[in-house]
Amino acid sequence: MEVLKQRILEEGVVISDQVLKLDGLLNHQIDPGLTMEMGREFASRFRESGVTRVITVESSGIPVAFAVAHELGVPLVFARRKKTLLADPDAYCERVPSFTKGIVTDIMVSREYIHENDRILFIDDIIANGDAARGVIKIIERSGAELVGFGVVVEKCFQAGARTIREQGIPVEALVRIRSLNDGSIQFDDNEM
Repeated sequence: MEVLKQRILEEGVVISDQVLKLDGLLNHQIDPGLTMEMGREFASRFRESGVTRVITVESSGIPVAFAVAHELGVPLVFARRKKTLLADPDAYCERVPSFTKGIVTDIMVSREYIHENDRILFIDDIIANGDAARGVIKIIERSGAELVGFGVVVEKCFQAGARTIREQGIPVEALVRIRSLNDGSIQFDDNEM
């Protein structure tokens, strides 16, 4: 998506050769028009997959996943990172490290919202090492549902996350692929996967 690349170049802040801050686009402030455009793009890529639910991880994945679910006309489920008093005590749960937060958290999905007959599309904002993604994939597998694909707004190709998911045979679609953040410069990878 050329418009997304342009916005990343204009608004992204390279923190290090491993970290790109996209708070103005994905992680703190949301551009509704761009988000809906991303949702339409993912929906077009996965429309023929028979998706019955979209899943993501709170909180940065929610806006784009919502746009995709809206376009596909299916429910959105998000994995919670914090237990509440109302949480399902029998929820699917996985312990995952967070690359950007530098901590380990539990992600939880209520058994009420994911079923063995579901065809699930997983949407997320950024994939680096893929720990949270692998946690969601384990939850989907334990539920008996079928994961039809994984859509990510930004794939950091220089980290192993998306590659390890592709190696599991899961279709991965990235709207933007970043090859490098070296020397404070965003270098896109335009090779098709």
